[in-house]
Amino acid sequence: MAENVRHAVSRPKLREKIIDAAVTLFEKKGIKGVTMDDIASSFGISKRTLYEVFTDKETLLIECVRRGQAEADEYLKQVRDNSDNVLEVLLKGYQRSIEKFHTTNKKFFEDIKRYPRAYNLIKNGNNRNAEDTINFFHLGVEQGYFRDDVNFAIVALLVREQLDLLMGSDLCSKYPFLEVYESIMFTSLRGISTEKGAILLDDFIREYRKKQSRLCSHVHEREE
Repeated sequence: MAENVRHAVSRPKLREKIIDAAVTLFEKKGIKGVTMDDIASSFGISKRTLYEVFTDKETLLIECVRRGQAEADEYLKQVRDNSDNVLEVLLKGYQRSIEKFHTTNKKFFEDIKRYPRAYNLIKNGNNRNAEDTINFFHLGVEQGYFRDDVNFAIVALLVREQLDLLMGSDLCSKYPFLEVYESIMFTSLRGISTEKGAILLDDFIREYRKKQSRLCSHVHEREE
C-alpha cells in the first residue's frame, strides 16, 4: 500500500497530501498527541517515506502553520476584493479565525509552545498582520468607522501582546480559549470605533452570537 501511494503521486503532490493529513490530525488531537507514525498511517505510507519528505515533526508542523497562514491571507484578499468597508473586512477576518479556533483542539495551542520554530513563525505572522491592521485602521478613520484621535500603532501592539499572552500563558486553563480571544478582539475594536463603527460592530456581534447559538443547538441535538 505504502509503495503504491509513493509511486502513484509526484513528490510535490505527496508533500501536500502529507500536510493535509497532518493538519487534520493536529487540529483534532493537538500536536503532542500525534506521532509521525500516526500521520504516516493515516495517509497509508511508510514512516520511512514520510521522513524522506519531512525530516522531523517540527519541520512538518512548520509547513502546516505556513499553509494556514497562506489560506488566511488568500481569504482576506478575497474579502478585500469584494468589500470597500474596512471594518467589514476586519470583522470577517476575525470571524474566520474564531471559527478556525472552534474546530481546533485547544491542546494544539498549548502544545505549539513546545516547538519554538513553529511558535515563532506564528508570532512573526502576528507581527506582520499587525502592520496590515494599522493600515486598515487608518483607512477606517477615513471611512468614519474608527476614531481619529487614536495611536493605532499602540493599539496594534497591545492586541499583539495580548495574543502572545493568549498563546504563551495558562490563561486558557481558567477561561475558555475562544472566550478570551473574542474578548480581546471585540473589546479592542469597540474601544477605537466611532458611533457609526460601534453600530456595525454590535450588529456583527449580535449576528455572530445567534449563529454560534444555532450551531451549539444543532450539536446538542445530534448528541442526543
